[in-house]
Amino acid sequence: MKKLPIGIQTFRDIRSDDYIYIDKTDIAFDIIQNYRYVFLSRPRRFGKSLFLDTLKNIFEGKKDLFKGLAIYDKWNWEEKYPVIKISFGGSTNTQELINSIEYNLRQNERALNLDEENLKKSDYAIYFAELIEAAHSKYNQKVVILIDEYDKAILDNIENIEKAHEAREFLRGFYSVIKGSDEYIRFAFLTGVTRFSKASIFSGLNMLTDITLDERFGNVCGYTQSDLEESFKEYIEKFKPDMEKVKEWYNGYNFLRDKLYNPFDILQFFDKGGMFKNYWFSTGTPTFLLKLIKERNYFLPNLSNIVADEKLLDSFDIEDIDLEVLLFQSGYLTIDTVEEKARGGFLYKLKIPNKEVQQSFYDFIIDYMLSKNKAASSVVQDDLYDSLINGDMESFKVNLISLFASIPYQNFVKNDIGEYEGFYASAIYAYLASLGFEIYGEDVTNQGRIDLTLKLPGKIYLFEFKVVDEDPLFQIKEKKYYQKYLSSGAEVY
Repeated sequence: MKKLPIGIQTFRDIRSDDYIYIDKTDIAFDIIQNYRYVFLSRPRRFGKSLFLDTLKNIFEGKKDLFKGLAIYDKWNWEEKYPVIKISFGGSTNTQELINSIEYNLRQNERALNLDEENLKKSDYAIYFAELIEAAHSKYNQKVVILIDEYDKAILDNIENIEKAHEAREFLRGFYSVIKGSDEYIRFAFLTGVTRFSKASIFSGLNMLTDITLDERFGNVCGYTQSDLEESFKEYIEKFKPDMEKVKEWYNGYNFLRDKLYNPFDILQFFDKGGMFKNYWFSTGTPTFLLKLIKERNYFLPNLSNIVADEKLLDSFDIEDIDLEVLLFQSGYLTIDTVEEKARGGFLYKLKIPNKEVQQSFYDFIIDYMLSKNKAASSVVQDDLYDSLINGDMESFKVNLISLFASIPYQNFVKNDIGEYEGFYASAIYAYLASLGFEIYGEDVTNQGRIDLTLKLPGKIYLFEFKVVDEDPLFQIKEKKYYQKYLSSGAEVY
């Protein structure tokens, strides 16, 4: 292994001698054999584009690339299909979106040697439809359509509802071409980050099968523990003392099958010689999500205790953006546990997937929402960490006072004392969560709910928040919240 596949986008590169490849062709074969129109949602940089490249090379019959892989002896390599692959880039207006689509269609036209077909290019939808029909006619074979980042034009404009609407309506017309070209299509696969409702964007594609939360395909993207142990043996051995920490930092994503490592993080970690950094998070900071949190005065401790049903996780619409859904679909929350309801259906408990996301997300919240500069925040975080590790409550108190003295709360909450408790709790929660400890909001006991529980090695801290003339310690003691943890062997504060 000379080099790791950092940023590799094509299947061919990964099958060369210089690269490691995680074999997902058994999953690809199952999907191709059983479905015609498929949709998959996964967070950014999770391997969606690479999987599309795998599908492309399968349908194009490039047998030599698959020698030794699961699909090699299963697929009829003599049967080759024309493939139209579209990858959406960023766009801030409809004209840029049109330009992007037309560029993609021209690229496919050239790749399929259809230049002489005299396709009508005055209208993007007609151009797409004629491209499909011309490819079918030229090769006497049904067409495969692969669309990457189907939702990017909407997400790039999500803060501007009017532009997001325009992008959605435009894309709805574009995707309806697939439905109208059904007789010419062998297979279509669409990927994206979000799961917009079928009615809002796929009104014509009612036969689309969503495999996002189908446990059979849960590990189609991302690396399992066995993937690492089998394909990265050299690196596992090299970094063996740190592998539990690697799991804590980069594992934890769950799409109803195996716990998954973020592939981008793992490849960067190995390539950088074992440095623990927020590789994935730093490639796309969630400013829009933080604006929603701030505008809605969202109670941050709720993020540690979200229970959602299938409807909540299914999709969202531009007109009704649910923060928890967007956090889940974009990778800042993942599934923790699944519980079957007595009357049918399932409940999903969500959590932040790992230490990288927890620390990075709350660091960003502190800087963005609390108007703290990074240097000042880092000092406060270091001091809070030390005081909690050492059980030094006097130092912890001093640090809290310093923290609140610097927060411009009048710019964040309404001037109503009743609003402040949630804000203070959110501010403390953001700082404590950024330290990387286990943290739980609304921690249930048989006597009620603890506002906040913080677990450290050998120590547990219970928090109750009050900004009115009440004694929070009295409530903790009266309801004996501490009893839940007396048998843990840890000191309870």
